[in-house]
Amino acid sequence: MKTPPVSVLIKKAAGLPTQKKPGSGSKEPNKTKVAKLTLAQVTDIAKQKIGDMNTTDLEAAIRTVKGTAKSMGVDVA
Repeated sequence: MKTPPVSVLIKKAAGLPTQKKPGSGSKEPNKTKVAKLTLAQVTDIAKQKIGDMNTTDLEAAIRTVKGTAKSMGVDVA
């Protein structure tokens, strides 16, 4: 079974709506944060998606997920 995109997994973990709706991501991601994720949640997402990424290194996959979350306005703590 194919896993959903990283952005959908981030939205699910953060409790945001997964459909394209206003409020499902930040319009100004560097200024306005819409949710927070823990490092454990980010690591779990990276482990799910590592087979679909261009890396086999878990740390690199975590950095990729963190970057996607940052661009969506989701803070990683």
